[in-house]
Amino acid sequence: MMLWNTIDIADHQRAFLYVRDRFEGVLTPGRHRVSRLQGKVRVETFDITEGRFNHSKARFLLAQYAETLAPHLDKFELQDTEVGLLYRDGHLVDVLAPGSFLAAWKGTEAVNVVAVNIDTEFEIDPSVLALVGRGVKIGQSREVVKAVAYTEVPDEHVGLLQVNGKLEKTLAPGSYGFWKYNRSVVVKLLDLRLQAMEVGGQEILTKDRVSLRINLTGSYRVVDAEITALKLNDFAGFIYRELQLQLREAVGTQTLDALLADKDSLNVVIADGIRGKLSQYGIEMISVGVKDIILPGDMKVILNQVVEAQKEAEANLIKRREETQAMRSLHNTAKMMDNNPTLLRLKELEALERVTGRIDKISVYGGLEGVLNDLVKLRTS
Repeated sequence: MMLWNTIDIADHQRAFLYVRDRFEGVLTPGRHRVSRLQGKVRVETFDITEGRFNHSKARFLLAQYAETLAPHLDKFELQDTEVGLLYRDGHLVDVLAPGSFLAAWKGTEAVNVVAVNIDTEFEIDPSVLALVGRGVKIGQSREVVKAVAYTEVPDEHVGLLQVNGKLEKTLAPGSYGFWKYNRSVVVKLLDLRLQAMEVGGQEILTKDRVSLRINLTGSYRVVDAEITALKLNDFAGFIYRELQLQLREAVGTQTLDALLADKDSLNVVIADGIRGKLSQYGIEMISVGVKDIILPGDMKVILNQVVEAQKEAEANLIKRREETQAMRSLHNTAKMMDNNPTLLRLKELEALERVTGRIDKISVYGGLEGVLNDLVKLRTS
């Protein structure tokens, strides 16, 4: 009957020795002999190259046998308001949640935990953010994903930092990280560039009760992101509805003829009405313009008839004016010829010239005198 247990421990191992289920000590690399006469012997073997001491009773063992385990293990314990940055040989490898407990083996690599107080200051230092941000191995850790709210604010944008539902501050373009432990962190981005808004297919009645379909366009930009975020949940929807209301109000106070005669006045009325309203919410309305005024089919026919009648009346008026002018000129010519026989004779010859220019052949009797004296005669009363 063997009275000894022989236990071999490799260089990368450590072992806990239990006799009658009581902790007796740590076995270092080498061969160990334990007497069986003491009672039941049990050994727990650990690979110290893993770094962490993962044991279900680690906290108890380190508290109960602190002097025995101190040469072999380091322990790190975080407060509820602290986050731990876990370094191995100077390299950041993971993040520890508040209240975490970590035990690490000595003798393989330098393990260190840097505690960061997040009770009041929860923004991540830029030097640490470069390691826990996206694209870095540590940034892909599951614990880091849960711990860090990472965001990038592009140029011509502003970030609105909300903590536990309260707006804390605005963020300029750049990259930011915040610890999410013990709080809710949300960063909302607002675009400060010029934005376009289309309001299409609005069926509106004019003052003279003509139904029109109008398409409107506008451009705006956010000038005070903090006021906009605090006062408006959906500022784009708010602008759309305000443009609708201003358009209906402006069209409903004008007749169809007035709208068709001066569309620019409609733009001015809408712009003046909406600028004052939006300025209260940190938004600047740059321009407003009516793109299309679409008439119903029967109204198009009526308007075409009206335009046709107007043009026909204008043509008749011009024709009558020209006839009157021609008659007046003819009357003046007749008066001049009545008092001047020579002028009358020249007019007769001019008429003769026009007549002869339109015929191929003319028979003349009486010679040139007959042509001059007998071909054209004026009856005197």
